[in-house]
Amino acid sequence: MNDIFRRDPRREWILRNRLHPQHALLVSPAGESRGPGGLLRKNPHAVGFIGPNGIRRIDRLDVGNLVSLAGRRVSAAPAAVELPLHQVAQPDYYVAVVPDMIGGLLTSHDKDTIGQAHALIRHAGGAGAVLVIVFGEHREDGFATVGADRLLEVSGKRYLGYAPEQRTCALAQIEQEIAPRYWLFPDSVAAGFELGCRLSARIGERPATQVWRADSATCTSRAAGGSQDITRPTPRVLLLAEECAAPVDETRHEALPMALGRVRKRAWRIEDCGLIDVDPAAVPLAEAAFIISAGNGIHDWAQFHRTAELLGATEGASRVAVDDGHMPRARQVGATGTWVTAQVYIAVGISGAIQHLQGIGQCGKVIAVNTDPGCDMVKRATLSVIADSSEILAELQRLVLARRSGALHDAA
Repeated sequence: MNDIFRRDPRREWILRNRLHPQHALLVSPAGESRGPGGLLRKNPHAVGFIGPNGIRRIDRLDVGNLVSLAGRRVSAAPAAVELPLHQVAQPDYYVAVVPDMIGGLLTSHDKDTIGQAHALIRHAGGAGAVLVIVFGEHREDGFATVGADRLLEVSGKRYLGYAPEQRTCALAQIEQEIAPRYWLFPDSVAAGFELGCRLSARIGERPATQVWRADSATCTSRAAGGSQDITRPTPRVLLLAEECAAPVDETRHEALPMALGRVRKRAWRIEDCGLIDVDPAAVPLAEAAFIISAGNGIHDWAQFHRTAELLGATEGASRVAVDDGHMPRARQVGATGTWVTAQVYIAVGISGAIQHLQGIGQCGKVIAVNTDPGCDMVKRATLSVIADSSEILAELQRLVLARRSGALHDAA
């Protein structure tokens, strides 16, 4: 008797009647659901509502609110989710990760490397803990959410800037005190490749480079310009390629601080004399760390160029600005121009076409200046300023000049 399918005539009648107050409640799929890790996942098919004529409509200006069946407006903002805590009270061994920390923040490459460390622990078994080692000052506050079980901060002026010898000496001491089972570095030109090679030579290990897949038994590295793969037993030192593993995003970790003993001082042969000033206009867009881009909302181009010069930013432009002849084709940002990976990207007067948004997908912080609060660039931005571009650029110039004059006054 339980296998008999029973129809509900009233439910079927409500489903046919789009004007019934309960029609949307029965037809619309669940807008949000929780995954097995506790993360809140949105259903893209549940965006918007079905009108009386059967056409789906999306309210872009009031997407954060819903109207209940009783007519009252309720907030649809999801509640904060407390991720499950992963604890390792007494670690059997450590997997050390030395991130690049470009600009004092974890990069996507760093997060992939931490994810690979947890993958090694899962395959090897036992109570392993991920030890993240950071040099100098940083601005990162999300170590707990990216998978750091232990955090070791090596501070001091001698570790600032380009200091491979000093950092290698500190890593060698960590090897003596803790003896991690694996050492993981991002295989990057920022710092990871050099530090990984220097540490391998110091401790007598042969590293594996450009590793894109690894477990406790074997690892696979790219070779011959990415056209071949080399599989070998997993060594202690791994230099990992980007997207080698999925980053940790469904658990939070303790990130308990650890201390390092006194590092013996040595005579350094390399000294960092600081950064050399370069012309921002000579920096290619693909390599620029700070970009200010102009779109159709710019009316005073001399003001825009002056602002970019004062800020020390590399100039970019949308396709509309390039097609109108205001900027050269080499300065076009987007899928039809140059894909950029700037740490800070300021979009002035750019509405945000899909090709432009694709080109800035890897940027760190996006700041939008626009008069339209509903444009796609404002939705993409980390910080949005809804105002006229001329007023904002003029205020930026005033603040920069005031800061420079104040710095010169303080120096005097």
